[in-house]
Amino acid sequence: MAASETGSAAWPRPLPGGGPTVSVLVAAAIVVADMVGVGVFTSLGFQVKDIPSGFSILLLWTVGGVVALCGVFSYGELGAMFPRSSGEYNFLSRAYHPAFGFLAGWVSATVGFAAPVALAAMAFGEYGKSVFPDAPPLALAIGVVWLVSLVQLTGVRHSSTFQLIATVLKVLLIIAFLVAGFVIGTPQPVSFAPSSASLSQIVSAPFAISLVFVMYSFSGWNAATYIIGEMHLPERNLPRAMLAGTLIVLILYVALNAVFLHTAPIDKLAGQLDVARISGSYIFGEIGGGIVSAMICIGLISSISAMMWIGPRVMMTMGEDIPVLHMFARRSTGGAPAYAILFQLTVASLMLFTRSFEKVLDFIQFALLFCSFFTVLGVIKLRITHPGLKRPYRAWGYPFTPVVFLLVTGFMMYYLLTERPLQSALGILIMISGLLIYAIFRKREALPAAAVPGRE
Repeated sequence: MAASETGSAAWPRPLPGGGPTVSVLVAAAIVVADMVGVGVFTSLGFQVKDIPSGFSILLLWTVGGVVALCGVFSYGELGAMFPRSSGEYNFLSRAYHPAFGFLAGWVSATVGFAAPVALAAMAFGEYGKSVFPDAPPLALAIGVVWLVSLVQLTGVRHSSTFQLIATVLKVLLIIAFLVAGFVIGTPQPVSFAPSSASLSQIVSAPFAISLVFVMYSFSGWNAATYIIGEMHLPERNLPRAMLAGTLIVLILYVALNAVFLHTAPIDKLAGQLDVARISGSYIFGEIGGGIVSAMICIGLISSISAMMWIGPRVMMTMGEDIPVLHMFARRSTGGAPAYAILFQLTVASLMLFTRSFEKVLDFIQFALLFCSFFTVLGVIKLRITHPGLKRPYRAWGYPFTPVVFLLVTGFMMYYLLTERPLQSALGILIMISGLLIYAIFRKREALPAAAVPGRE
């Protein structure tokens, strides 16, 4: 549905009162904010159990960042070709069929963003206990989601300012933590130089499995594709924003894991979830846990803000294409899709009250990977089937970079199918339900049968 038979819906529409207002700096901030959540502060403990090597751990996170960059290059090509908000909903509709796009949009608009918002909010509530010991975690979680949503409802201009300030503060706090770790932290006997054991660790099964969870920490590198229609010069600035944001996160992730290993003994980190707090206690003493908790809380605000910004844009774009969802396409005078924001806020709040977001996150992982896999595959498909399409940006390293991303993402889907078959099956059912709903809409409303790549 991202492209009708006339293709008129394929390109960004001006915001009320003016054109697209999101700069490349704000778009990059959204990428950073969406990527840096709790994952990097909790993953290391489970990795060092089977990979007790500083060099191998840093290489693991570097490989994860490189794979994310491979995805960035492909999404950048598609985003420059089809600069319309909504991410995979737009890309899959144009590369394959509107039904495929609807499938991705259905997952994203209903639970794909609401569940991660609820998870990040609950994490904010748990870490917030160190800052506000008398406040119930659920109350803090609900409060931060509603506060951020109110900011989003004020419009794109205020959302941009809030997002930029929150993300810059997050990055500065992480940098301060890194500096403190290397300057005042007591060095541990860990080597970051390759050793004879490094090669065997790199080609081992634990390394491959750890890469799956590292990739989850890197998810969000495509965040800017959900707001393409609000960006200034998206054909040029979208690839720049995703590349800059992902590179910043790659550097931060490698540096953070280096600090954790540099400041805390590996045997104290192994098997532990709160590795950042452990490292903080070795750097700052007794107050370390509180300092790290406050840092993570501030960082989570920017993450929630990014997801409450980009998620509703999927429902907004679907509302532009599907008459029954038209109310979600309505924008306020400030350019905010108010009804779409309120819809995601409602779903996230219900998940928080029922604690259902944990189960939802388990079974949407496969669906999200599935959509990303076929989006990148769509770059190769369009190069073959529509070589004459205008491509303002061409994926760097093609065809090797898309193939690398496809291989790693394919391995992740295989891992989920074999290790979590029930959850993966539920994710497939969610996608099938999207196809059934699309069929109903198409029958009632005569929706287009196929996308028309490149037609304006």
